[in-house]
Amino acid sequence: MSLEKILSISGKPGLYKLQTQTRSGFLAESLIDGKKINVSGRHNVSLLSEIAIYTLTEEVPIREVFSKISEKENGGAAISHKEPKIKLEEYFFEVLPDYDEDRVYPSDIKKVIQWYNLLQKNEITDFSKPKESEKETSSEEE
Repeated sequence: MSLEKILSISGKPGLYKLQTQTRSGFLAESLIDGKKINVSGRHNVSLLSEIAIYTLTEEVPIREVFSKISEKENGGAAISHKEPKIKLEEYFFEVLPDYDEDRVYPSDIKKVIQWYNLLQKNEITDFSKPKESEKETSSEEE
């Protein structure tokens, strides 16, 4: 599974896998505990594939940040998101040396590391960008 169907829902912990569309929104399954929830239009939802991290020169898609963490850890889990702030910042600096320290807060770093570890735990490790032809085919099928 790619990041195209993984969601972050504000006010809800962790990440969710998009299951199906309903009349009032959609059904999502938690990657933490597997519980399914109904998500309505009033929730603020972000696709993981659309999130980016600020650097000094550009915005780097989160999939690239995850790929760099995966390279650093040889495909394994990253450090715990519960480490002290300074340790998380040092770790993130090793992964993405030119991240914008003024716009990327420690809470953002904590969330990225937590998300990466959650994806690893659920064996969602394909951080490559989907090919344009795959995107077109899937949208044509719908």
